[in-house]
Amino acid sequence: MSAPVLRSMVLWVPDWPVIAAVRVGKAAADAPLALIDRGIVFACSAAARAEGVKRGLRVREAQARCPALVVLPYEQQLDHRSFDAVIEAIEAVMPGVQHLRPGVCAVRVRGPARYFGGEKAAGLALLAVLDELGVAGSRVGIADGPFTAEQAARSATAARRVRVVPEGASAEFLGPLPISLIESPALVTLLRRLGITTLAEFAALPADDVLGRFGEGGAQLHALSGGLDSRPIIPRVPPDELDARVGFEPPLDRVDQVTFGVRSIADEFIQALVGHRLVCTALRVEIDTELGDYSERSWLHPRSFTASDVVDRVRWQLQGSAEVDAGLRSGVTAVRIVPEAVDAIGNHEAGLFGRGPDERVHHALSRVQSMLGHAGVVTAVVSGGRTLADRQVTVPWGDRPLLTRNPQQPWPGQLPRPAPGTVFPTPHPVHVLASDGSAVEVDSRGTLSAAPARFSPAASGRGLREITAWAGPWPVAERWWDADTARRSDRFQVVDASGVAWLLVLEAGHWSAEARYD
Repeated sequence: MSAPVLRSMVLWVPDWPVIAAVRVGKAAADAPLALIDRGIVFACSAAARAEGVKRGLRVREAQARCPALVVLPYEQQLDHRSFDAVIEAIEAVMPGVQHLRPGVCAVRVRGPARYFGGEKAAGLALLAVLDELGVAGSRVGIADGPFTAEQAARSATAARRVRVVPEGASAEFLGPLPISLIESPALVTLLRRLGITTLAEFAALPADDVLGRFGEGGAQLHALSGGLDSRPIIPRVPPDELDARVGFEPPLDRVDQVTFGVRSIADEFIQALVGHRLVCTALRVEIDTELGDYSERSWLHPRSFTASDVVDRVRWQLQGSAEVDAGLRSGVTAVRIVPEAVDAIGNHEAGLFGRGPDERVHHALSRVQSMLGHAGVVTAVVSGGRTLADRQVTVPWGDRPLLTRNPQQPWPGQLPRPAPGTVFPTPHPVHVLASDGSAVEVDSRGTLSAAPARFSPAASGRGLREITAWAGPWPVAERWWDADTARRSDRFQVVDASGVAWLLVLEAGHWSAEARYD
């Protein structure tokens, strides 16, 4: 005997990823916006769709259709975090909400229908919650089972925002809908090859034959297509409230005043985590100001945060857009600290004899960073690229490196191994001379005017070093198709009379020593 089908109410918020980005101030509400995931348009705003942009386009094609397109990376974490606030507001009105995915949630309709006086009234009450939050364009569908209710929500219109499918009419409602609505691309492709294009045609197949041919997963999708959705709605369990918030009345306009006010809640924040046997390895600091400005940033820690570390992050975030002595642009009204990543405290307990040198290094670097600021202590990370300057990236202590160039990918023209031991922060200008004293040059075909015999610092022209061996040139031509950013250089490895090897670079007619092989 099959499980009973429950009446369900599903909320659907169209373009939720775009709404989430607008709500945190990443773009204007009326801007043509596209969120990009791996070079493909993941979501776009109504203004962008009016210009021909749609999901699945490549970035360049989307920008060609809409030159004024605002392009932002899709942040899945922001998507989920923003919708959690919507879920919390709904739970205050009708408990038992299941978070299906960002922009979509489900509720058992029986309880709300009794309380508000009917299914449609319950749907209107749910939409009122979204309207109060400023989330426009939401839709509600009510039907037998979450699958049918979601399709009803997606078929609702701006004039008719609540769509109710009568009890027992799910199969009739789903019948003309396309087979692509079932979440199995491989099965959809196979069914289309068999000539099945609608849910009604799939539902008409014998259930035993579908089970024998497509297995348990196919049988479940077959039941959905016929309106027999027996999946239960499982309410989420609200997580323990571990956030810490402090408000300021009147607003504070100095960084030192704000950080002093945050110190007490930082202690409470860490103690609350310890009470749950947790430590925080990543947190988010949210700052509200008197003029309505909103600052949000996520901070990482190489180990786990202490109360003083939390205060430091708040101070660094405030100093990022203001000077301590001059005060802030507008007074701070509230600071909120949210743990984004936590770990069991047992994984961070010190051993019987401590952690040795690593622990002392960590404390020393953290102490210096607290005095010099967030970017005062950095660590080196190897990135991808052709030149040494491109490959070396410095990251503030505790931050996760965000590399725009993958070091594992091939980079034609990259300097062969071994890499130099010392890379000069600023290349040293030098003169490279032939045996007759003339300057060594390289033409566009990579041909040398003469073999390099000596080189010396360009500033003084003294201290000539004899070149006993050399190799090159290795030409690198980057962005040759763009005259404004095109770059060509030729690199040489030379060994002087004392046995020291150097990396010399000729670019735009000027020689420089970029690195030394120690």
